[in-house]
Amino acid sequence: MLGDKDVVATVAVKDLQVARKFYQGTLGLELVHEEGGEAVTLKAGGSRLVVYRSEFAGTNRATGATWMVGGEIDRLVQGLKERGVVFEHYDMPGSTQKGDVYAFGDIKSAWFKDPDGNIIAIVNR
Repeated sequence: MLGDKDVVATVAVKDLQVARKFYQGTLGLELVHEEGGEAVTLKAGGSRLVVYRSEFAGTNRATGATWMVGGEIDRLVQGLKERGVVFEHYDMPGSTQKGDVYAFGDIKSAWFKDPDGNIIAIVNR
C-alpha cells in the first residue's frame, strides 16, 4: 500500500534555530520549506528531513535518522569532526572499532547526536 510512496525522516527539537544551524550549517542540508517557525523541511540527497519543535525533543534513545554514505564514511567522519561533531561510542559486541567508526563485517557505522540529543547514524551502504 505504501511501498511505492516516499518516506521522510522527522526529528523533534526544542529550539528550531539551533537545530537549523546544526542541520544546515554543520551537516550541510539545504532548506526546502519553512512552516512558520514551527518546522523546516531540509533536503539531503534525494531525501527529506523534517525538523520540528516539540516538547518531546531528544527523548528517543535510539537512532532517529541514518544517512547511507557508501565508501565515504571515513572521510565524512573526519569532515564532521572538523566541524565540531562529537561521535558517540557504544559497547557493541561483535564489532571492531577504529576511531569513531564501528565495523560489523563489511558494514561500517558511526553515530553522533544533534544539539537536542537525537541520535544520527552514518552507514557505508
